[in-house]
Amino acid sequence: MSSEANGTQSHELATLDTSDGASLDGMQAFRAEASAVQDALAAFGADVARVGALNNRALDTIGDESAAAKAELDALVDRTMARSTALKERIKRLQGAVMSGRGKQEREMRQNQIRTKFTEALQAYRQVEHDYRAKSRQRVERQYRIVEPNATQQEISEAITNGGGNQVFMQALTSSSDYANARSAYNEVQTRAQDIRKMEQTLAELAQLFSDIDVLVTQQNETLVAIEESAADVEANAEAGLKETSRAVKIARSLRKKRWICFFIVLIIVAILAIVLAVVFTKK
Repeated sequence: MSSEANGTQSHELATLDTSDGASLDGMQAFRAEASAVQDALAAFGADVARVGALNNRALDTIGDESAAAKAELDALVDRTMARSTALKERIKRLQGAVMSGRGKQEREMRQNQIRTKFTEALQAYRQVEHDYRAKSRQRVERQYRIVEPNATQQEISEAITNGGGNQVFMQALTSSSDYANARSAYNEVQTRAQDIRKMEQTLAELAQLFSDIDVLVTQQNETLVAIEESAADVEANAEAGLKETSRAVKIARSLRKKRWICFFIVLIIVAILAIVLAVVFTKK
């Protein structure tokens, strides 16, 4: 790969996450970021499809053409994984803004849609890598059996996992009447084994991304449950307060009524006393 191509790739990797870190409290900012993430998801999906096409090309080519396809594939896989990591962080940021500001329902809906699409894209990518790994293992097994027809599955697996099998191939190279085929088989086994080990690393990174997304879902669910419980507590407290207020009003009305009764009783007593006193003084 040329230095110009490397520079282009570095620039692409540096600009995968276009988020400027601005607050997403406002709905306009949230919508703009959600749309940008959706565009990045589309680019990620296109990268995954391209990885699948290059996987097939790498399997079907040999020699210099195969090396060129592999170099292009390695660069694309690196870019795709970098894009997936950037997407995860941006989705996490969107989730953090769901509960802030207005439009909670719209925020939650858009964030859930984006997260679901990202999960589906990751599943598609994982399937692409699984298929490529299976086909590569088949190629390794065929090439290995060219020089060692009686090889066991364990021996082949060790050759893939640990880069073993050198002794088998060295013996074949020195004793085989068809040196060219033995050498070609050896080179392909080494190359495919290296590819498979890199695929295992990619699959492990994808598994970690799935785990991170599950954590985000759990965190969001816990937040929603906490909010619902808090809302339920507020509602319960409001109802209890309303009941206490109603009770206080009833008590106040009852006391007011009793005060009026007492007032009228006092008036009646005073009136009676006044009449009695008037009668007494009149007789005198």
